[in-house]
Amino acid sequence: MDAVLFNGWGPLGRTLLVGVLAYAALIFILRLSGKRTLAKMNAFDLVVTVAIGSTLATIVLNKSVALAEGTLALALLVAMQYGVSWSSTRWPALRRLVTGEPRLLLRHGVMLDDALRDTRITREEVRAALRAAGVARVDAAAAVVLETDGSFSVIADEPEGEASSLHGLR
Repeated sequence: MDAVLFNGWGPLGRTLLVGVLAYAALIFILRLSGKRTLAKMNAFDLVVTVAIGSTLATIVLNKSVALAEGTLALALLVAMQYGVSWSSTRWPALRRLVTGEPRLLLRHGVMLDDALRDTRITREEVRAALRAAGVARVDAAAAVVLETDGSFSVIADEPEGEASSLHGLR
């Protein structure tokens, strides 16, 4: 029967050694790949960040995964994320496929019911975003946007024309 509370000093030593080395490898890989790797600019980036964390935990805790294999898995995830983000800056069709597009949920104080339904966002969630941004009245907001990372952006007043951050949103 396996020990529930203590399995011996060997497994603790392995966890300590592999944990430190895997962490160092991850920091090295992330420094090579650049800040964009963990930027969480959209849902794809969030998924990669979670996958990196899960892979690190597997390396540290799963005896059947060697440090070299785990480090390769980390490098592969980071390289794939780098490749997809690099490609999506060059090909708009790939960018739309991977990241989606921001969605306008409220415009000039009016909730856009079709957009709310399509994005499965409730009016109360939009009101909560307004409150979090310090906007007391719904009709005082120029816009609320559901961003590609799932966060809300609240625009209190909107300049007209091309300078608007809302330009091009549907």
